[in-house]
Amino acid sequence: MKKLIFTVTAALFLSSMAFGQFRPTDKTGINVFETQKVEIPFNGVKVNLGGSFTQGYQTLDHSNADDNNANKRLVAGVDQNLLTPIVSNFNLAAANLYINTQLADGIALNLTMYLASRHHNESWVKGGFIQFDKVPFIHLDILDNIMKFTTVKVGEFDVNYGDAHFRRSDGGNTIYNPFIENYIMDEFATEVGAEADFQYNGFLAVGAVTNGELKGDINYVAPTVGASDGVHKPAFIAKLGYDKQINQDFRLRLTGSVYYTAGSVSNTLFGGDRTGSNYFGVIDINPPSTTNAFSGRYNPGLTDKLTTAMGNLFVKYHGLEWFTTIESAKGRALKETTGERTANQFATDLVYRFGKDENFWVGARYNTLSADVAASAAVTAVAPVGAIKETTGVPAIAAYTGNINRWAVSAGWFLTKNVMTKLEYVNQDYKNFATQTIYNGANFKGFVLQAVVGF
Repeated sequence: MKKLIFTVTAALFLSSMAFGQFRPTDKTGINVFETQKVEIPFNGVKVNLGGSFTQGYQTLDHSNADDNNANKRLVAGVDQNLLTPIVSNFNLAAANLYINTQLADGIALNLTMYLASRHHNESWVKGGFIQFDKVPFIHLDILDNIMKFTTVKVGEFDVNYGDAHFRRSDGGNTIYNPFIENYIMDEFATEVGAEADFQYNGFLAVGAVTNGELKGDINYVAPTVGASDGVHKPAFIAKLGYDKQINQDFRLRLTGSVYYTAGSVSNTLFGGDRTGSNYFGVIDINPPSTTNAFSGRYNPGLTDKLTTAMGNLFVKYHGLEWFTTIESAKGRALKETTGERTANQFATDLVYRFGKDENFWVGARYNTLSADVAASAAVTAVAPVGAIKETTGVPAIAAYTGNINRWAVSAGWFLTKNVMTKLEYVNQDYKNFATQTIYNGANFKGFVLQAVVGF
């Protein structure tokens, strides 16, 4: 028993140490992107325990054209466009657990678990990977010199496509995000593969190959004539950039990224989040859908063939931060035979951090999305204006382009480097969606407050 108590106490003590191989999950992790090369003395296997917790309270209102009886679509007697009533209250709390282990000189292991979240109420393993900053098991001088500037990851990890995923909320870990929610089109997935990051004097190059899917899949998929051949194909990720602290007051980061898969069957780059949105219940049907954990977001459904590119600019001058994303995606789902669809996104935000150690901030973000809606997901009026007709399914029409715009302003306070609170006002509009969809004339707006702990 004494030995067990000692072991647990030692583990908790070690959890206060930030091993350089992994990003800190407290305030010091803000504006950290790729893993930095840090020399960590190895004195035996050590375990770092960490956690992230978020509790939210929201007061949001939503509406759509169905509020005026102009948008009804009945399926089995149920109006598919009637929004669920929502009230102000606390949201489900979210929690993450991190187990980081230093295995050898320059070799570390990461394991992340979602203990509780909106989408997965019970505990799930997010992923884990082994990271090499050195290769002490291969004695080659040329390889040792290469590894002075290179980091290699192998396992299941966050796809390093673009820079927006470094500033997003991830379950209980919302400490990196100066706003409440992620982008409308949320680029995030964990995939099985290998990644190499090369950094030298501010210049950055990333190359990765993954399975292109959230999990391993050995199931046979029948081909679709005129579309997918049903073969699970790999995904290739590349990033080039420059990230430099020009002087004490000014930092510049500029990157360009590409993600490509010829057809991975069930790709989830735009739907790989297993935790859910931080806006609860908005633009959701009545009764609420048990499968919709991503309210406020839009997934274009490019789940098989996909080519997408993202450009990011990050500038920090004293306490002022400017982060911008430009993105263009093109692809199709598994059974789409009508060609490829596109989705284009733009987002920019300004954040000003002030006070002692920049413990306070105010910020504003604009995010807009234009996406082609798949024919299978599109619906149109099935009766003259003013009439209501019941349907047994969703009539397919040619794809059209919908637009979503969001404004958000926020303010926050780090009480300590591990404890934070933030408040946001958001206003999101849906434009140009078909008249018989739930998105027709839709809007939500209001306040969300979060309390956050990270260590």
